[in-house]
Amino acid sequence: MTYPQLLTPEEKLADAKERLNIPRIVAICGSTRFMDLMTEVDLIETANGHIVVKPGCNMKQPHSLWNNPADAEVLKARLDDLHRAKIRLADEILVVGDYIGDSTRSEISYARSLGKPVRFTHPDVDPGEPDDADNEEA
Repeated sequence: MTYPQLLTPEEKLADAKERLNIPRIVAICGSTRFMDLMTEVDLIETANGHIVVKPGCNMKQPHSLWNNPADAEVLKARLDDLHRAKIRLADEILVVGDYIGDSTRSEISYARSLGKPVRFTHPDVDPGEPDDADNEEA
């Protein structure tokens, strides 16, 4: 006798989104120096019928929540965890801007490790798959 295969959490989420007729979810990633572009891309993606999640805090701008360096460090770690959760929730990520820093590179790698499609507003900055660099050296 065979038993039905249990769904993974990812499969359960995809099934639930389909059953609930949830529109495509796009996670916007990129340096917060591009917050204005993120807002514009959010508008376009929303007008195209997508649910958009993106960074909600720009720690490059002064704010009382992160004036204290110790508070800022704790908040940064919490925001990084929150953004990874947004990536897990999303159907795809959209990277904005013409610059990819370490944090964004890490988010791209994470999304790809989950099998998420990755789009770019500036495709020439795509760092490629992690193995791409290894293959170029061979």
